[in-house]
Amino acid sequence: MTHGGYATRKVPFLAVCAAILSWASAYPLVRMALVYVPPIPLAALRYAVAAVIVAGWLCVRRPVCPQLRDVPRFLLCGAVGIALYNILFNTGEQNVSAGATSLLVNFAPFMSAFVAVVFLGESLPLWGWVGSVISFSGIVLIGSGLPGGFTFGSGATDVLAGAFCSALYLLLQRPLVARYGALASTAWILLIGAVVLAPWLPAGITALQGQGGWPWFLVILLGVFPAVLGYAAWAHVVGAVGVARSSGFLFLLAPTTLILAYVMTHEVPALTTLAGGAVVMAGVLLMQTYGRPRSVPLTLPDGSD
Repeated sequence: MTHGGYATRKVPFLAVCAAILSWASAYPLVRMALVYVPPIPLAALRYAVAAVIVAGWLCVRRPVCPQLRDVPRFLLCGAVGIALYNILFNTGEQNVSAGATSLLVNFAPFMSAFVAVVFLGESLPLWGWVGSVISFSGIVLIGSGLPGGFTFGSGATDVLAGAFCSALYLLLQRPLVARYGALASTAWILLIGAVVLAPWLPAGITALQGQGGWPWFLVILLGVFPAVLGYAAWAHVVGAVGVARSSGFLFLLAPTTLILAYVMTHEVPALTTLAGGAVVMAGVLLMQTYGRPRSVPLTLPDGSD
């Protein structure tokens, strides 16, 4: 037993499975739902569903309300980590496959490290820089096989911008989790994200009218599983084994997405996507294992999604 029992903590296997499967399902589900609803209204619909569930949980559990000093950080987390992330994510998935999107989002740990080095004055060890260069080469390889590459406004660029929002969200959320707990802080942030997206909710409802029950079902799935269940399950994992140890399980996200995308939408990734994804994950694994910035947890949110 070391570090107060940290090494002996049991991994909540079912919670890990629930989080990974829920988040991985978001990529093909968004692709399917975009057939019926534009990107931003789809994000508004998805988080309106999530907000109803979260509001019910908040009423029942009644966690501590955010202190006034933390309100700006909560607002920024909801606006950047939920609203803007999902706008960019959905927009990018119009032209980028579910599998390629999940692999591009794997670049978020490097972005978190870069922000920590530039803005928080932390240092990145040599192996961190090596892993970052390797990951970046994989990103370039993936982009070379996508429509428009990384030109301004392309789907790949939108996805990478979303990954950067995810990286900022992780750093912004860290002190909130320490003060309010992972589940409560996430609940408040999801609710704020839904409010920010609310102006596009009428357009989403209008888009669904006359389309039958199937698109409504897709939206409900997106709101319940990736948006609520995924975050709740991951909060349980982080609480059980800690941020650093739990981050390793997120390497299962991209392979799981590739499998679900094939099963749900018959999507077959291009060889450049698979090769680039393998390079990205190798670089991130190297950075996570040997080259993390000191005192900075490098994990992904979802991506969600």
